[in-house]
Amino acid sequence: MKQKKGIAILGSTGSIGTQALEVLEANPDCFDLQVLTAGKNVDLLIEQALKFQPNSVVISEESHYKKLKDALWKEDIHVYCGEEALCQVVASNEVDVVLTALVGYAGLKPTIAAIEAKKTIALANKETLVVAGELITKLAKEQGVNIYPVDSEHSAIFQCLVGEFHNPIEKIYLTASGGPFRGFSVDQLSKVTLAQALKHPNWSMGAKITIDSASLMNKGLEVIEAKWLFNLRSDQIDVIVHPQSIVHSLVQFEDGSMKAQMGLPDMKLPIQFALSYPQRLKSDYPRFNFMDYPQLTFEPVDRLVFRNLDLAYRVMEMKGTAACSLNAANEIAVEAFLAEKIPFLAIAEINAQVVESSKLILAPEYNDYVQADAEARELAKALIN
Repeated sequence: MKQKKGIAILGSTGSIGTQALEVLEANPDCFDLQVLTAGKNVDLLIEQALKFQPNSVVISEESHYKKLKDALWKEDIHVYCGEEALCQVVASNEVDVVLTALVGYAGLKPTIAAIEAKKTIALANKETLVVAGELITKLAKEQGVNIYPVDSEHSAIFQCLVGEFHNPIEKIYLTASGGPFRGFSVDQLSKVTLAQALKHPNWSMGAKITIDSASLMNKGLEVIEAKWLFNLRSDQIDVIVHPQSIVHSLVQFEDGSMKAQMGLPDMKLPIQFALSYPQRLKSDYPRFNFMDYPQLTFEPVDRLVFRNLDLAYRVMEMKGTAACSLNAANEIAVEAFLAEKIPFLAIAEINAQVVESSKLILAPEYNDYVQADAEARELAKALIN
């Protein structure tokens, strides 16, 4: 009988984390849940811990530790708090795969700890590679660690490359739904509301990624992530709008042949593939029917209107800490937009100004990324207030 894989879910209360638990619940013979972690959502973490009985739970926000500890004191579950504990639990001998589903920059340090502990990484936290792609890919190579993408687009590319690893990629196409503001002009974007921005036409996601999707920053971050995951130049990565979100991405090979991965927009599929690879597990998820989608359409992205995507390509060319600064600025700007402190178009404006003003370090070490992140956040906050 094949051994179960020990799974640690970093960010179990978010959109990816909760769907990952559904995958684990549907496949009890394949996976053994070892670790659950959350940032602030202590109530849901308690509920998950009582239901799934992991070996350890961690709450990042230390003020919630007592509540978590009190709720689980009768259970055979280790309870910890803080970032250091997060980095320690991923190194546990029982953990085989670490699913990093933390939002934003917070995913970087625990991912580094998991790689150093030689754990397979299922990467849902794209910001880890955006912020420190050079550092992470080098470390993973040194430690002999595989990073399997969970993002639907990168999972699609990865699935297209299975059996093709010896064949060079000519180009990849990342598809974008276009979000709620597809086809909008700059003038129209200047009037959009928070409620409109939070309504994604095809995917159900957390608030931060939904806003990033509306501004196309999410696609920009995915372009940078793809560069590091698949060792590509920026001119080998193209973005194309595909409103139906059925073709998740495409790979073009040097003979001109193309492969695409298709399916209904359901994050449980890429989550399951990253956790179960190289196996494909049987699932009862809804199946795609061509007659429901008689037309699949594609259109170009207007990078002059959606400036965040253009910025992402620019920081890729700048290299060093530029992408780290962009990501930090964007996290602050999106937070301000969600709090209705700034209009929608100000997100890209703030991002551009921070990238312009930030000090660029070309061969960064870990501490340089920490400093670049902190400085960019301060610059962004100063522009907002």
